[in-house]
Amino acid sequence: MESASLIAAARQAAEELAEIAARQEIPFFRGLSNRSLGAVLLAEEDARAALVELSQSRTIWFQLKAPYEAARVQILIGLAFRRLGEEENARLELTAARQRFKTLGAAADVSRVDLLLVKDAINSAVPLTTRELEVLKLVASGITNRAIADKLNISEKTVARHLSNIFTKLDLTSRTAATAYAYDHSLI
Repeated sequence: MESASLIAAARQAAEELAEIAARQEIPFFRGLSNRSLGAVLLAEEDARAALVELSQSRTIWFQLKAPYEAARVQILIGLAFRRLGEEENARLELTAARQRFKTLGAAADVSRVDLLLVKDAINSAVPLTTRELEVLKLVASGITNRAIADKLNISEKTVARHLSNIFTKLDLTSRTAATAYAYDHSLI
């Protein structure tokens, strides 16, 4: 299924959820509905409208004392701000989401936000993919290609390809230089 049809299907599902939320008048459903519609609007490149829906969702989650759900919405708000070129607001929302996840002990979510924040910090200077950033961090931690492959469930050959891409993109020549780069740019 191509991207446009996936977005259309998501819009239809979000609209159905909005109808259910309107009939039931249950804040939980409204929070889900606003988040879903906001995510669809973001995918449709309407970040301004997405912010309206997402802000309403965040407010509902705060009122319901659901910090995990509020933090999930804050990520989307951060991405909407980023799409609008409002990097400072994006960073503030992502940092707040990260702090909530950290307080809740949601380590996987903290890591996800860290990647978004790292992308934010080096977005224009370093065009690394998310996977390349993961590989770079693991290289900097001192583990072998085999261990990286095992940890990421990829082949050693794929790790070597990622390293080659990293070296090329960052104009580096060795694992030691990559490690120094990671430390210099606070990637670890």
